[in-house]
Amino acid sequence: MNTSIPKLPLILRPFILSLFLSLSVLLFISTQTPLHQRKTTSSSDQQPPPVSSTTTKATTTTTSSSSGGLRIRPGYSSYNAYIQHQLNKTLNPKLRQIWTTRDWERKVKVFSQFFDSLKQRHLLSNSSKALSVGARVGQEVEALRRVGVADSVGIDLVPYPPLVVKGDFHAQPFDNGTFDFEFSNVFDHALYPWKFVAEIQRTLRPRGVCVLHVALSRRADKYSANDLFSVGPLVELFKESELVEVRKVDGFGLDTEVVFRKKEK
Repeated sequence: MNTSIPKLPLILRPFILSLFLSLSVLLFISTQTPLHQRKTTSSSDQQPPPVSSTTTKATTTTTSSSSGGLRIRPGYSSYNAYIQHQLNKTLNPKLRQIWTTRDWERKVKVFSQFFDSLKQRHLLSNSSKALSVGARVGQEVEALRRVGVADSVGIDLVPYPPLVVKGDFHAQPFDNGTFDFEFSNVFDHALYPWKFVAEIQRTLRPRGVCVLHVALSRRADKYSANDLFSVGPLVELFKESELVEVRKVDGFGLDTEVVFRKKEK
C-alpha cells in the first residue's frame, strides 16, 4: 500500500525556519540581558555611596594635600556655632575628668620635656613671661612652671583657675607686647588662622618666641576647623616674625614643631 508524503511540512518549512531564527534571537537576548544587568550592578556597587558633609570635607582636604596649603573646613553657620562646637569638647565632663586625673601627669611630663628642650636651645628662659594658647585645663602651664618658667598662664574658652584664664584665641584678652613666649598645639582649632596668628604677634614682645605644634602628615579630629599641609602657610601668616626652625616631634597626635621669633620694629 503506497503512502503519500504530505506536502504541508514543505510548505511550512520557510515559516518554521523563520520562527526558529526568531526564537534563537529572543533566546540570545534573554541570556544576555541579565549579564548586562549584572555588569551594571557590579559597576554601581564599586562607586562610593552618597557622602555626608564630613566625608566630603575629608575628601576635599585629601585632594588638596598634594598642592600643600591651608584649608578651612566648612560647616559652621555662624561664629557662635563654631564656639559651641568647641565647647562641646572642652566642657565634656568625661574628657575633663580624664584630663585632670589619669591624663594629667603624663601630659605634664611630655610638655616639660618639650619646654626643657626649648630652654636648652635658648628659645625659652626662666625669666620669660609665657602664655599657652588653648590650654584647656593647663597641663602646658603646669609644665612651664615645673621647668622654672614661673610667670606662665594659659587661656581657653573655659577657665581653669589658677592655671588658665578665660579667653578666645581669636581675640586674646591681653595688651600688646605682653609675653616673651607663646606656645600652642591647637592651631588646627582656629576657624580664622590669620586672626589666631595676628593675636599671637600682637601680644608678643619684639624678639619674643612663638612655638606651634601642628599636624602635617595626618588630619586632626572632628573639632579641628582647618587642615594644614605644609609650613608655608604659617610663614605667610607670621608676617611680623622670622622662621627659626622646624623639627619633628611626637606631641599627642601632632608631628611638627614650628618656631617663630617676632622681628624688632
